[in-house]
Amino acid sequence: MTEGLVIAVPVLPIACGLLVQLARTPKTADRINVAGALATAAVALTLATVALVRAATPSHGSWYLVDGATGVFLAVVAVIGLMSALVSPAYLAGAGHGFFRATRSRAWYYLGFYLFWAALLALPLIDNLGVAWLLVEATTGASALLVAYSGRRNALEAGWKYLVLTTFGLTIALVGILVLYVGLAPHGGVLSTLDWQQIARHAHSLRGQSALLAFLLIIGGLATKIGWAPVHNWLPDAHSEAPPPVSALLSAALLPVVILIAWRLLETLGPTLHGGVAKATFLAFGLASLAIAVPFLWRPQAWKRLLAYSSLEHMGVLALGIGFATPLATAGVLLHFAGHALAKALGFYAAMPLLRHQPDAAEHPPRGVARASVGTAAAIGVSLGSLSGLPPSPLFFSEVLILLGGIAAGQLAVTLIAAALLGLGFLGLAHALIEGLAGGEHQGRWLRGRNVRLAERLTVAIGLGLIALSATAYLLPGSGVVQMLMRGVR
Repeated sequence: MTEGLVIAVPVLPIACGLLVQLARTPKTADRINVAGALATAAVALTLATVALVRAATPSHGSWYLVDGATGVFLAVVAVIGLMSALVSPAYLAGAGHGFFRATRSRAWYYLGFYLFWAALLALPLIDNLGVAWLLVEATTGASALLVAYSGRRNALEAGWKYLVLTTFGLTIALVGILVLYVGLAPHGGVLSTLDWQQIARHAHSLRGQSALLAFLLIIGGLATKIGWAPVHNWLPDAHSEAPPPVSALLSAALLPVVILIAWRLLETLGPTLHGGVAKATFLAFGLASLAIAVPFLWRPQAWKRLLAYSSLEHMGVLALGIGFATPLATAGVLLHFAGHALAKALGFYAAMPLLRHQPDAAEHPPRGVARASVGTAAAIGVSLGSLSGLPPSPLFFSEVLILLGGIAAGQLAVTLIAAALLGLGFLGLAHALIEGLAGGEHQGRWLRGRNVRLAERLTVAIGLGLIALSATAYLLPGSGVVQMLMRGVR
């Protein structure tokens, strides 16, 4: 049963993307999209449930790994993908043909979307570093076309920038993988050498310099795809120019799923490195990302660009939690990943009615949304309030857990610096929230059209999800669930 679900998870979205190509009308394409998204999410969530129930005994196949970490990441990617698929028809209805011919633009959008989603769903399942690298590279091609979907000059430039910079980074990671493969080759087969279990079992046989070089090259290369500073340059442009449903997948699913690959490498290869170099690398990326994000969060930013710099901040928080490597910090990482995904996705979905009724929000900060549309304002408020860490946001609790985990790890200086940067980030986002909702001159009320109604429904659903995550913050740290969930990573 498990292997059948593992195969079905990536195959279903690929089949749906191909099936949409046969649709004769936009309405038919949208119907196929909805049916395919529901089927894909149902299968993925079923597998995630199986993984979480059997977290104490991870399942291994010839090419897959189903453990607690798989369950957590797969569930979140499935939910974000489902929501993005369901809001895509509303986006496409007013998007025009853009980069593609008018008669084929919708079909090409869905094909790219489902190929992108399929790769994201497959990544947490893969039990091999080399295959994981191939899938990360595969996400680049599909998502780069989606970033450039509108066909605007800025979108084309953002797509090329994203494609070139992330491919360059992944090329560096590939060099590191080759160094690792050469060192481990005597202990494995042609492909199984790079299985996570093989890396953990035989990493001690690597020479110290080879292990360090491989680790730094792989993590440094993956950092480009994750969007850690200082190799994050593509991130603000790509998030700003991509369609909102795609921006949600990029920020809420792609970035943290690639972090999972880096995390698995830390847990398998990191223990062989002396002096805590592996954990220090994550802490360095985390502090750098926070430090570079904060000044941009204090500056007036266009709505989607603000969310992009918020992604830089939160990927830094995840890096710190992984680097602290204590049970409290690990609990915070899991909670932060899920909470950030929901809050960030809602923020990008809110961009649909915002940009439709206030087009200059694509270039300038939004103003006075609360007076124009209560539903859109609620979506923006829940999203930005949660991302800022305002209680009772689950991100408030996750950040507290991560900071406590830093103290428990003996990293007092890093923890204090991180706490100060998080406080500054909170002030920047809180100011942006107040100005966005209440600032500016009086403007007319927006029509409560399809996009506004959709934002209202998503606000209710995602708001309930965020409240549920906040409740779990009280259960995770002392329950032993974290150790069980992450057993497969370690």
